[in-house]
Amino acid sequence: MSASQYRSQLERKRKQRVDAEKKAGEFRAKESKKRAEGAKARTASAKAKSHTTANSKAREADRCEKAAESAGKEATRWQTRASGYAKEEVAIQSKLARAERRESDAAERAQRRAQQQAEIRTRAERTAIEARLVGTEQAVSRVLRRMPDAKPEKLRVLMLGASAAGDLRVGREQKRIRAAVESALHRDHIEIDPRPAATTEDLLDGISRFQPHIIHFSGHSNDELIVFEDEKDEPHQGVIVTARAFSRAVQASDTPPLLVVLNSCNSASQIDALVAEVVPFAIGMAESIGDGDAISYAARFYANIANGQSIQSAHFAGQAALELAGLDSADLPTLAWAPDVDPAQVILVEAAE
Repeated sequence: MSASQYRSQLERKRKQRVDAEKKAGEFRAKESKKRAEGAKARTASAKAKSHTTANSKAREADRCEKAAESAGKEATRWQTRASGYAKEEVAIQSKLARAERRESDAAERAQRRAQQQAEIRTRAERTAIEARLVGTEQAVSRVLRRMPDAKPEKLRVLMLGASAAGDLRVGREQKRIRAAVESALHRDHIEIDPRPAATTEDLLDGISRFQPHIIHFSGHSNDELIVFEDEKDEPHQGVIVTARAFSRAVQASDTPPLLVVLNSCNSASQIDALVAEVVPFAIGMAESIGDGDAISYAARFYANIANGQSIQSAHFAGQAALELAGLDSADLPTLAWAPDVDPAQVILVEAAE
């Protein structure tokens, strides 16, 4: 629920508590009044000289005491209800505080994301201007890079997963992606090479032998490094690879990939260098992202790729899947591209004629 919904709920609960406390006070006042009237009638009964008067006052005292007892029970019932409302208020206030923190964090992330996008656009515009000044032909017009048309061959995806400490569900992610692709429109036009305990040798071997169009990495990373696994059976610290070393490994091919997906925390800072030097397109995560959120984004992204959607549309669909699930991480997946390509125009999978 949103913070505004919790505020409305809290206001209703406060009104219920105040009304209950008011009712309890009214019944307490009635109880006191009836007890006083009963005591007065009891005294009058004791002093009465007439037997008839004494009996009448005694009955009046009994009625007043019964009314007082009934009012006391009602007062207790309303006070108990007011206490319950007060406890619910406290619980709602706690939920409201968490919701406000979430919304504040989401707003800050959205602001940072907007700033990052603005910086990317600024860099792209600067690069475009510099490119136009390089030569006369480029000064006349800047033409989008001719991307290879979708070929009869399958789209090859090298899927690298690394969790040396065993704290990430990379196998689950690869299973979800495979299931999403297998249920897609052009499922027969995608080939996946899954490597769930990926080492640096898997990276190099996969690039040279499999010649992937997409390199997908899921695991741990930060602004400057990626963590692969070592050839060990037990949990371990992993092998730290710098972003520069990873970039050079991806470049080490006569047929470099078109897209690199770093489905790992804080990897968005690496993708600008990738699209500037290595690949036309790259995807990374702006901040830390939950394991389940990363898996959901990836599954929807590849499902849309396999349905013949553009890279941009597949990226938007992955973000939408997170937002529709009510998650706060929808703005974390970040798509970057070289200034001479258009992600809205590049479709990686098409049905054969």
